Amino acid sequence: MSPTTVHAAPVHVDAAPEGEDFAIPAEGLTDGERLRALDRMDGYLTRKRRHLVGYQATQELAGSALDLARFMLSNINNLGDPFQSGGYKPNTKVVERAVLDYYARLWHAGRPYDPADPESYWGYMLSMGSTEGNMYALWNARDYLTRPGAPRPVAFYSEDTHYSFAKAVRVLGVDTFHAVGTADYPGECPLGGDWPAEVPSLPGPSGHSWDGPGAVDADALAVLVDFFAAKGHPVFVNFNLGSTFKGAHDDVRGACERLLPVLERHGLLPAGGDERRGFWIHVDGALGAGYAPFLRMAADDPAAYGWSPEPAAGAPEFDFGLSLPSRASGDVDMVASIAMSGHKWAGVPWPCGVFMTKAKYQLEPPTQPEYIGAPDSTFAGSRNGFSPLVLWDHLSRHSYRDQVDRIRRSQELAGYLERRLRELERETGAELWPARTPGAITVRFRKPSADLVAKWSLSCENVLTAPGDPASLRGYAHVFLMPSVDRAKLDALLADLAHDPVIRTTPA
Repeated sequence: MSPTTVHAAPVHVDAAPEGEDFAIPAEGLTDGERLRALDRMDGYLTRKRRHLVGYQATQELAGSALDLARFMLSNINNLGDPFQSGGYKPNTKVVERAVLDYYARLWHAGRPYDPADPESYWGYMLSMGSTEGNMYALWNARDYLTRPGAPRPVAFYSEDTHYSFAKAVRVLGVDTFHAVGTADYPGECPLGGDWPAEVPSLPGPSGHSWDGPGAVDADALAVLVDFFAAKGHPVFVNFNLGSTFKGAHDDVRGACERLLPVLERHGLLPAGGDERRGFWIHVDGALGAGYAPFLRMAADDPAAYGWSPEPAAGAPEFDFGLSLPSRASGDVDMVASIAMSGHKWAGVPWPCGVFMTKAKYQLEPPTQPEYIGAPDSTFAGSRNGFSPLVLWDHLSRHSYRDQVDRIRRSQELAGYLERRLRELERETGAELWPARTPGAITVRFRKPSADLVAKWSLSCENVLTAPGDPASLRGYAHVFLMPSVDRAKLDALLADLAHDPVIRTTPA
C-alpha cells in the first residue's frame, strides 16, 4: 500500500498553552505551579517541533543543547563591534570572529578584517534574523550612496522579495523606484503602464509571475535601473537567494551582467581615482547563502562528493567573488553585502544571522559611546553572545562533506514530495496544484484545511491567478525540506492530505 493511501489518524490541533497558564500573581508561583507551566510549554513545543515542515527552520538541535547549557550561567553580551573586545568582558567575540571567518571563506570575502585594508571583510552576527541584516545593508547603502546635491538613491527589489524590505525602506526613509517614479516621473514607466510596486519576477506558463519560478526578471530590472541611473540616481539592488515562498535563487551573475553596462554608461562605476561607486548590490541569502557554497563545491567536483546538484540548482554565483570586466574601471566586484539567517539552514534555536560587507564600504558609526569600549558599528548595540557559540558548535560538527550531504538530502526529498503529490492527485482525483521551482528545496501545493495547516505549521499564501480578478484567488501552502525533515514526516503529511476534507472536495 502506498503512503498516500494509508488510513491516517484524524487530524487534530494540539491545544496551545493559554495565557492563564503563565499568569504571574503578586506572590509568585509555587515550585509545583511553575514546573507544571513549564511542562505544559515543553510538551506543546515538542509536539509542534516534530511536525514543523512549512517554514525555513531546522529542528535538529539536541546536540548543542546538551553541550552548551553550561553557558546559560553567564550573561553574554557581544556589545559593539565584534573586532574589538570592549569594556563588557563576558563576551564571545572571539567565537563570533571564528564564525565570520568561516563564512568569509565560503563567500570569497578575502582577507580577515583589517581597518587599513579596504578589501578585507567586515561583518557581525545579527541578534535578529536576516531582517536586521537587510536593514543594516540598506542603512549602510543609503549613507554610502548619498552625496550632497546629488539625486537621492533609489532601491530596487523584486515582487518575490521578503517583506522585510518593504518595512526597511519605510523605517529608513529610503525611496523605492515605485515611490520616486510615481511622484517625479508619472506616466513614464519604461515597462509601460503604471509604475509597479516591485520589480517584476519572471513569468510562468500563464504569462504572469504567479506560476513563475520566483526569480527576478533581470531584463525588466535592467530597464528600470537604466531609467533612474540616466536621471542621476544612485541605485541599491537586492537579490534573493532562497526566496521566502518559492525558494528561488535570483541569477545574480546573469543580472549583474545585464546591469554592468547600464552602470558604466551612466557613470556609476568607480573611475578617475574615485573609489566611491554609485551602486550597491545586496544579496538576501537568509536561507540560500547557508547552503549555496556547498552546491557549488559539489557541482565543481562531483567525483569528490559523489553527487552533482540538479542542473537548475547549479552552482549559484552570488558572493564577493563575483567580479566582471568593465572598459573604464577594470574588474568590478559587484556584490557589496550579504545577509544570512543562522536559525534557518544551520539551525540555531532562535533568530540570529550573519551580515557581511567589505571594509571599503563601511562608513563611520553615527555614535562613539566611550562607555562600551568598542565602536557602535552594529545595528543592535547589545547583541546576543550565545548565538555565536551555537552557530560555531553546528559548524564544528559538520564537515564540508557533511554539509554537501545535507543539501543533497534536502533536494532529493523535495523531488520526492513533488512526485508523491502528483501521485496523490491521480489516486484521489483531487486538485492539488503541486509545483516546485527547479532546484529549490521547497514544494508548494493547494492549501488544506485549517486543522492540517495548524498541525504541520504550514506557511500559506494567497495568489491571484488572473491579476485583477478576485475570483481567481488560489490558496497555496508550502513545505521546506530542511535538514530536520525526513521521508517519514513527508509520508505522514501525505497520508493526512489524502484524507483532508478540503482536498477531497476539490475534484480536478
